[in-house]
Amino acid sequence: MKTLSRFLLLGIASMALAGCNSLPPPTPLADLNPQQTHGHDVFQTRCAACHYDRRSGSLHGPALVGVFKKPALPSGAAATDERITATIVHGHGLMPALGNNLDQQDIDDVLAYLHTL
Repeated sequence: MKTLSRFLLLGIASMALAGCNSLPPPTPLADLNPQQTHGHDVFQTRCAACHYDRRSGSLHGPALVGVFKKPALPSGAAATDERITATIVHGHGLMPALGNNLDQQDIDDVLAYLHTL
């Protein structure tokens, strides 16, 4: 009985800790506004080859689900529009610079989409 009590207590504690770290799910695609929808389209064209957007796990780069809901980016930098824009424009680590391939409206729309994740 003592072992069962410990097992139950450990299970409850594990669930509680896991619940503390869970993020709200992404906004359903059907609920995105036009800017966010365009950002999703740009993401699919320019980013999805390396980053997952709606699930965790790494592809070639880190998953971006919940990127603005976490206190920091995988690099440790603050998760801000400015930091993510700089990463998109100038690249970071293995990520190539996309500044010459995206106009400012595309970048703004991708940021709007990333905020829905």
